[in-house]
Amino acid sequence: MIRNLLFDWSGTLADDLPSVLKAVNAMLRSVGREELTRVEFQARFRLPYTEFFEEMLPGTTLADLQRLYLQHFPHEHEGVTLLPHAGEFIRYAAATGRRMVVLSSAPTPHVEAQARALGVRDAFELMRCGVIDKRQEIHALLAELDMRPEETAFIGDMRHDIDAGKAAGVVTIGTCTGYESAETLLQSEPDMLVRDLSRLPVLLGGWNVRSEAHPIATVGALILNGAGELLLIRTHKWSHRWGIPGGKIKRGETCEAALIREIAEETALTLRDIEFVFVQDCIEPPEFQRSAHFLLLNYLARCADEKPQVVLNEEAQAFQWLPLAQALEADLNIPTRVLIEECLRRGLLP
Repeated sequence: MIRNLLFDWSGTLADDLPSVLKAVNAMLRSVGREELTRVEFQARFRLPYTEFFEEMLPGTTLADLQRLYLQHFPHEHEGVTLLPHAGEFIRYAAATGRRMVVLSSAPTPHVEAQARALGVRDAFELMRCGVIDKRQEIHALLAELDMRPEETAFIGDMRHDIDAGKAAGVVTIGTCTGYESAETLLQSEPDMLVRDLSRLPVLLGGWNVRSEAHPIATVGALILNGAGELLLIRTHKWSHRWGIPGGKIKRGETCEAALIREIAEETALTLRDIEFVFVQDCIEPPEFQRSAHFLLLNYLARCADEKPQVVLNEEAQAFQWLPLAQALEADLNIPTRVLIEECLRRGLLP
């Protein structure tokens, strides 16, 4: 069962080829080289893009290439549209509980701006962009997100995408909507090759997606600073509602060790006075990004630093320290509200 979908962006979900070609031709003009037609560009362009530019602009440093490209690319989302059936497939994948991540060579500011302008940014758990060699990056990405290769597919429009997927042992799906033709894509022998994304729901099993076979044990903490304020973070995973930091317990790790590690990774905070509160059954949480069954091991803790500096990783979008009364008025996810109310009932909060 395919539970996780990795997407290339350009040519797979977004039609940015005209803008990319415009930027590349402007780069060529800047050094007196002849422009490429669309057909010529598609015939010669390849990933990693450093190989293409070594041929077209030999001797140019990576930093200069990136600077020139950003200088000549039109406004981040100007003229970029979703490819036919991309929006429908994203909605299908979200509705069936798939985790979705973008793995792209395009610059992060461009992809983020385009995704927001096209109304699809919230569908993706993470956008890992600006990647030069996806064959190397994909391993770290799967490990970081705890995605099993056998439950993951990589969808892309270039041989490099297929090669990256094969390097990681995931299912590879080529789509003929972008930069390389079907004949060219077949050179990398994808597991599937589709004309566009319209038929993928059928090939991925339709609308029947199972939940995780077993509950997932996680840890999280309601954290107080020296002023007695509560730390709340907002994440895409919980429908952009406010909650507490935390994550999964790794095999061989104690619960408290997992809590200390997760808080350090997600907020850069060090904890003291760690106190276990209770376990919440969290079965098919309506706010969570996908079908899930969690056992939430909830803690109460304080910051070890007098002046804590929160540094969020990619999993969260924002944070705030709030007095208890204001925290209760925030748009909290259900498990966090239940935890705060339990702490109040026990007299654990000032």
